[in-house]
Amino acid sequence: MPTTKKESLYFGLIMCFGMVLFMTFYNLYLNGLLGQTTFLDGVSNFFIAFLVALLLDLYLVGPFAKKIAMKLTANTTKVIYKVLAISTCMVTGMAFFMSIYGLLTIYIHNGLSSNSVIKEFLSVFLKNFVFALPLQIIIMGPIVRFIFTKFIKNSKDDIGQKMAN
Repeated sequence: MPTTKKESLYFGLIMCFGMVLFMTFYNLYLNGLLGQTTFLDGVSNFFIAFLVALLLDLYLVGPFAKKIAMKLTANTTKVIYKVLAISTCMVTGMAFFMSIYGLLTIYIHNGLSSNSVIKEFLSVFLKNFVFALPLQIIIMGPIVRFIFTKFIKNSKDDIGQKMAN
């Protein structure tokens, strides 16, 4: 897939956009806010979550997830195992940190609840993980890889071929 830093940035932008979009709607639905929030609030919350997710993807979760996945799949040459390992590690890390982000935003807006913070985190994390893993593996992963190879990877190759001629 991505072979350069620029390609990794494009891939990350597309993947984060799609995952944050779906996860935002999912979390609004879970919290009974899907029809309650204004469009402007929804867009601003999405934009902030997208920036947080992109920074996590590029600088913290992404690099560690790829290192762990490569160690786990070091003895195989099958690309599907590498893709599934990276996806699983990415979803685990992103669900962990974005669940913390979600709880912090809830606490900022609504204050602390009477429940245990650890219990609330585990509940939010598990709900996010259970939704995000199939979303990433079945829907977003294939869509983003298709978009990336069709419009970004090939467009770079086409430009290189045109310049060579």
